[in-house]
Amino acid sequence: MLLQKFEKYHMWTYLIFRVMVGFFFLQHGLQKFGVVVKAGGAGGMPALFSLVWFAGVIEIIVGIALMVGIFTRGMALIGALEMLVAYFKAHAPQGLNPALNGGELALMFFAAFIVLLAHGAGKWSVRAGTMPSRYSA
Repeated sequence: MLLQKFEKYHMWTYLIFRVMVGFFFLQHGLQKFGVVVKAGGAGGMPALFSLVWFAGVIEIIVGIALMVGIFTRGMALIGALEMLVAYFKAHAPQGLNPALNGGELALMFFAAFIVLLAHGAGKWSVRAGTMPSRYSA
């Protein structure tokens, strides 16, 4: 019975999932520019056109696009690739276990982006508003 309730509202739960992933990825990008500062950390501006700068820009753009629901599959692919690069460039050199190398967040975002890549924007998105016949319930 509980499963039937979840199945009935699966589009709402997917909307919440998509918006939350986008919001957290946006926060991840803003953090790189010092807009959102970690507890006990000092924010700062990365060097212009550095790898961290590009990562922040990508995360801000992807985060906003996912929250709104536009170009979802393409943005999810970009985000997934960025998180793979982040994991293997920044975390894997300290060992492959994500619990020990600090790479849990990168891999969690990667997994979320794979789900978004598979399912697209969903029924409630800018894309669905411009192509309503594709998302009929």
